[in-house]
Amino acid sequence: MDYDLIIIGAGAAGLSAAIYAGRSLLNTLIIEKAAYGGRINDTASVINYPGFTNISGRDIVKEFRKHASVYETNKFSYGTVEKLIKGKDSIKVVTKRKREFTAKAVIIASGTFSKVINAKGEMEYTGRGVSYCSTCDADNFLNKDIHILGSGDLALDEADYLSNFCNSITMIIIHDENIFDGNAQAFEKIKRNPKIKFIWNHKISEIIGNEKCVKQLELENLKTGQKNVVASDGIFIFAGMSPNSNFVEGFLELDKDGFIKTDKYMNTSVSGVFAAGDIRDKVLRQIVTAASDGAIASVFAERYIRNRGL
Repeated sequence: MDYDLIIIGAGAAGLSAAIYAGRSLLNTLIIEKAAYGGRINDTASVINYPGFTNISGRDIVKEFRKHASVYETNKFSYGTVEKLIKGKDSIKVVTKRKREFTAKAVIIASGTFSKVINAKGEMEYTGRGVSYCSTCDADNFLNKDIHILGSGDLALDEADYLSNFCNSITMIIIHDENIFDGNAQAFEKIKRNPKIKFIWNHKISEIIGNEKCVKQLELENLKTGQKNVVASDGIFIFAGMSPNSNFVEGFLELDKDGFIKTDKYMNTSVSGVFAAGDIRDKVLRQIVTAASDGAIASVFAERYIRNRGL
């Protein structure tokens, strides 16, 4: 047996799980495929995590990672997990480079990624005017006139942030006027921002540009079907999130959208495999709820190992 516990993903859920695993003296491997902290790194300002009235996503990740690294039983590794295989008393984790690790229990905290809207031109202009990350790309749109698609918490927060860089922002929202998906206080704040205006009941049907960058958007009225073209220097798409769960399709029970089903103890449909954070089928996806999930998953993973004498 290589490890007591393997944690897949090092965002808020994974690092929280690692902290609790360290306190339980579990020999633990944390596997991250990209950047520690995951999508938290894309958050310009975190204002709803207890103890921090305003902290950047990257700075809070540094604190999480520093805390998880205190425990000598925690080992960190980069890799992309390709599949899990259940044995009698162990779970094998196989990475893309065909490295194999075994553990007594596994916590999946692989998080989510930005949804694409499958508009014509979206993939062609990604990185050339189409973006899914404001902190990554905001300075590319200094004094530009841009659009944002979405009306959830992320879209509202990022509109507020991007207004510090852009000349103007037009939010494209699929709902009727003043119907939105995010926090009411955040919506009221951006409504008062003179740089931000709204187009209601529309979707993007095509993203148009030249060989270098985005120049126009074709919008479709969802009530009339009428289409019109508007000038745009860029489009930020915040249309929701998809789960990083493809590597457990057919292995774990997932909901219709691909999120992992768990009980309140973070148990999945396979004994010894737990899930935590945004990858779960849950009602609220925030840093604080991900950290809570990670703590619960780690505690019950330790109990699973101990109760079975593994």
